[in-house]
Amino acid sequence: MTLLSVRDLHVDFTITNSAPWPWQTPDKVRAVNGVTFDLAAGKTLGIVGESGCGKSTLIRAIAGLATPTGGTVHLDGKQVNYLDRRNVLDLRRNVQMIFQDPVASLNPRMTVQQTIEEPIRQFFPKRSAADRKARVTELLDRVGIPQRNANRYPHEFSGGQCQRIGIARALAAEPRLLLCDEPVSALDVSIQAQVMNLLRDLQREMNLTLIFVAHDIGIVRHISDDVLVMYLGGMMELGRARDVVRNAQHPYTQALLSAVPVPDPDVKVIPQILTGDLPSPLNLPKGCFFQGRCPHAVAACADARPALRDINGAQVACIRAEEVVAN
Repeated sequence: MTLLSVRDLHVDFTITNSAPWPWQTPDKVRAVNGVTFDLAAGKTLGIVGESGCGKSTLIRAIAGLATPTGGTVHLDGKQVNYLDRRNVLDLRRNVQMIFQDPVASLNPRMTVQQTIEEPIRQFFPKRSAADRKARVTELLDRVGIPQRNANRYPHEFSGGQCQRIGIARALAAEPRLLLCDEPVSALDVSIQAQVMNLLRDLQREMNLTLIFVAHDIGIVRHISDDVLVMYLGGMMELGRARDVVRNAQHPYTQALLSAVPVPDPDVKVIPQILTGDLPSPLNLPKGCFFQGRCPHAVAACADARPALRDINGAQVACIRAEEVVAN
């Protein structure tokens, strides 16, 4: 069953000080450009791409933290109306976020008990104080934080422990969808594995649906069922995680995979170095967004933005995908 359906989603940000005179049109940052996907209940979608590719903006728009300028978002078959207060409150409960900086995402003035109890008070006001305390104890146990630490403050914990507390706070709302915005990028490698394993265990136990954002496609492939590769806010490739990793169709996906370290000295991987910088989202290139850095680009790539095509089971936005894979 499809839990989340996103159709042709666009998110633009207006730079107000770019037009000092009333008759001038202000510049717009086009952060998300026509993203479409479906996510089944209980599954995980991984979203990867360089910094500035619109990954975080996309999930913030889904959560209602950034207002879409076009397209639709359906949650459990119902279109999300970001202007309807009651609709947004339902969205807040059903869709929770786990943020990149585990320490900064916690209120330094609140204890762990207060932090996790706050969403319970908000979304389940009829629960008694004893029920709320029991629920906090249960959540702390699930994420591996001893109950004796419930009266401590965030600065008394490590980064990995703070992220576990952030996960417990998100689960307190009893959401159906967890949006994980690079939740392990600020953690040590060993702690990254622990947090990812925790998320997978919680997903199985609570039938959660996840969107997992990361720069490293090597991390995403271990936790995701499907992978969406983004570049300049647009979709480059979307497919099953194992298929995308083993047989990437888009040149950009291939470049991301070539940058993943291989822990075997006998395996020689030649990284595909992308030349040039990421173009400005203020002035998107005509045609394929990736053409200026693509080693396989031809003149036709500048004519029009390529539509997604079904190639070997994946949705790929590249007019030369079959040639690239063959070579």
